[in-house]
Amino acid sequence: MASIGDVGERALVKKIIGMIRPCGGIGPGDDAAVFEAGGAVAASTDRVSFDRHFPKGMSFEQFGWTAAAVNFSDLAAMGARPFGLLASMAMPRDMDEESLYDMASGMDECANLCGARILGGDTKFGDGSITCTALGSMGGRSPLLRSGASPGEMVAVTGRLGGAAAAFAAIEAGAEDECDMGPLYAPSPRIGEGEILSASGLATSCMDLSDGLANAAESVCAASHVGMEIEMGFIPESPYVEAMAEVGLDRREALLRWGGDYELMFTFKKEGLSALSDSGLDDFSIIGMVTNGDGAYICDGGDRARIGDARY
Repeated sequence: MASIGDVGERALVKKIIGMIRPCGGIGPGDDAAVFEAGGAVAASTDRVSFDRHFPKGMSFEQFGWTAAAVNFSDLAAMGARPFGLLASMAMPRDMDEESLYDMASGMDECANLCGARILGGDTKFGDGSITCTALGSMGGRSPLLRSGASPGEMVAVTGRLGGAAAAFAAIEAGAEDECDMGPLYAPSPRIGEGEILSASGLATSCMDLSDGLANAAESVCAASHVGMEIEMGFIPESPYVEAMAEVGLDRREALLRWGGDYELMFTFKKEGLSALSDSGLDDFSIIGMVTNGDGAYICDGGDRARIGDARY
């Protein structure tokens, strides 16, 4: 029997979804579940750990912030407005108590930024990890799903990509003073952008980019049964990607597969471009088109290749 490491996270999740009973609504397979509780509520859960999500130079407060941000970003991808966070902290017995308080403070600061409050949680001795569950209200808006893209539509992203990868490269090169470390240490979920996309009714699919553009593109293609053609030259990049390329950062990997960018990738109909520009969504870039194909492809000059999966 194969180990879970050999099978991989995406294949494991797919098999689990096939094993469990349907939830009767929007559940496993999207960024968050949506259920009725006096109105549509979105819920998402995720875990961060010291061994995978605590790069050199990060403070305990920033680690707590990140634990909250990864969950709020999933709500943003659904178009939900966060209102609460539950946090379960499993920390080493010999940890200084102030470090624990700093993590709690970081989670609360991120929740405040996103318009939410910490509603409760749990503390246990453990390996050094935080598991959060974020809750948000749809407020009458239709949730954004991964499964609505259709051939002929445009593919777009918010913001700039590669900032987290550039910051990590700066750490490895000892060049932190030459790079913006914020995207890696304290990422900002695109809550407002998600709400605008949902309220406008213009976005046909959406997913956050915390696991990388390649992962998002392939996931939306699989859920929507479509293909994508993404132009490498159209991908908006952090200004620090080029700077860190001089110390070894692979630009293609940073933009496609590294992850850690809490932006949104979404699709929309071409005729909706003017309305989307007028909706209040200011910072977005069209990077490609949805096709009748199978899977996502990256076009770079005269080269065209399957985009593949992310590494994050």
